[in-house]
Amino acid sequence: MADTRIRVLIVDDVLETRENLKKLLMFEPDIEVVGSAATAEEGIRLARDLQPDVVLLDINLPGMSGIAAVERIMEVAPLTQVVMMSVQSDADYLRRAMLAGARDFLPKPFSADELVATVRRVVRTRRPPAVLPPTGPLGVAAGPGGTRGKVVAVYSPKGGVGTTTIAVNLAVALQKPDRKVALIDASLPFGDVGVFLNLQGPRHLADLAQMDEVDPEALTLTMLSHASGLKVLLAPPRPELAEYVTAEAMKRILGLARGLFDILVIDTTTQPSDLTLQILDEADRIVLVVTPDVPTIKNARLFFDVAAQLEYPPQKTLMVLNKADRRFGITAEMVEQALKHPVVAQIPWDEMTVLQSINKGSPLVAQRARPIAQALLQLAGRVEEALSAAPEVEEVRRRTGR
Repeated sequence: MADTRIRVLIVDDVLETRENLKKLLMFEPDIEVVGSAATAEEGIRLARDLQPDVVLLDINLPGMSGIAAVERIMEVAPLTQVVMMSVQSDADYLRRAMLAGARDFLPKPFSADELVATVRRVVRTRRPPAVLPPTGPLGVAAGPGGTRGKVVAVYSPKGGVGTTTIAVNLAVALQKPDRKVALIDASLPFGDVGVFLNLQGPRHLADLAQMDEVDPEALTLTMLSHASGLKVLLAPPRPELAEYVTAEAMKRILGLARGLFDILVIDTTTQPSDLTLQILDEADRIVLVVTPDVPTIKNARLFFDVAAQLEYPPQKTLMVLNKADRRFGITAEMVEQALKHPVVAQIPWDEMTVLQSINKGSPLVAQRARPIAQALLQLAGRVEEALSAAPEVEEVRRRTGR
């Protein structure tokens, strides 16, 4: 039987780093480290001789720039997928490396899960580098399957109801081997998606927002990879940077991201800003999160009033009852009666499990045996069904000019 393991070549001038990478990969049954090199020249020679599936390449090597090394590796091993590694995060430099042929980027230090997930993903999604996505209807880039990716905005007009919990777990649940899903943290200025997924890095949403033009390489470089395969665009690390993320910048970013991903899940803020409105306008489906309390229901009623004024079709909004517990005295049926809108999913109240999940940075849906995880997975199923019947949202967008 042919060996189907992923063959990896490590190129890094630090011996300790090379050994650590070997140790991180040696226990993965589907991955084999076939060689290592301390210089770019040696790495290029080994890439030519070994024709590995993946080269893990440090961006700063003595004697040759990382960009030049990528170009040479692609010449001698055109089917090899190059993953850049660096403690630096110069966006322009990394962008040029991606244009030269690199397929992904890992900021040092990274975890074993991030490393393994990246290696598997670049092989699974193997394709020629630096190819712009084809153009779809209305000049918008087409998604991986030739169609525009769908946008799901997770929103509530009241804080503290669990929108980030819903957004994070929904995105992880929607991620599948044959589907590309991205999660964008637009809950500004204090986004917490990175905390919920135990992700941190030097790149974030404001970096993209400040660019005059955003291309696929820049977007890919700015996103982080989660062990589930999910791509994540973090919120700015400091509140003052949030001002760079304007409605117009978000429109540009989403227009490009739709061409690279099948589904975009966006965590939003409660603030009724132009940015929030832009996201809701762009969304194919809005997951409206409510909790069984009077203030939240009152605010949700105001949201539906605004949605009607904006001519959102009723089916655009999927209402979710979070923290559901009959002991609170307000049931899903009562919420439906008050808001004249169906509840598509009920997420049970399980404070201890939720807090443990957040503190560990581990999604709830990983604990599949728990009722709260089952409820979140069922919500993902409802969202999938709704997205398969979402073309009417595009029609409203064309008709209203939003």
